[in-house]
Amino acid sequence: MVKTIQAKDITLHELKRVFNLQFVEDDQFFREWQDELPEVSESEKQFLDRVKASYFNLLEYPPMLETTVKMVVLSPLLHLAGFYLPPFYIKAEQEVEISFEDEEDETIITGRIDVLVLQQQFWVMVIESKRAQISIEAGLAQILAYMLANPNRDRPSFGLLSNGRNFQFYKLTQRETPSYTFSRSFDIRNPGNELYNVLSIIKRIGQVITA
Repeated sequence: MVKTIQAKDITLHELKRVFNLQFVEDDQFFREWQDELPEVSESEKQFLDRVKASYFNLLEYPPMLETTVKMVVLSPLLHLAGFYLPPFYIKAEQEVEISFEDEEDETIITGRIDVLVLQQQFWVMVIESKRAQISIEAGLAQILAYMLANPNRDRPSFGLLSNGRNFQFYKLTQRETPSYTFSRSFDIRNPGNELYNVLSIIKRIGQVITA
């Protein structure tokens, strides 16, 4: 018997049970968000300051929808990181499917990833929200399910979750036991402008996956 589950409905418990997915607490597992980060230029900082101002302006006119977040916050970050130019390419609303056998049944997890960057190695997902804010943890199992669908298991996959306000990066490896961890969360409402950090990490991941 074949049953289908939407990725948005999958739970972290199910991913752990079916794929033996393990959380890694070793600080050395995901150094890409901390080491050798590219600098952010003054012109880029000025641009990101306008992005932050735009976000706060939008808060006055709720609800903050997924499409708005992608247009106002995410797209400028990918533009500044050079992900709209070769050797990168973007696929939006890309269909993703992963199947597994559980006892006598086959289960297929399906969904559509918001933005897929460069040959299924960098997954960017915006959490759809009809409220002003929703925790990015709501999308954790979903983005990990997408990353598990990466056909290139010899190289790590990276992910980015955002609700417009918070940003968190993820790394998953599948060479042996599927394992993942994540960066600290960056919040656009913190003092200063943590979009600088987000852009620098996106740039760094771009360097890693094209190396």
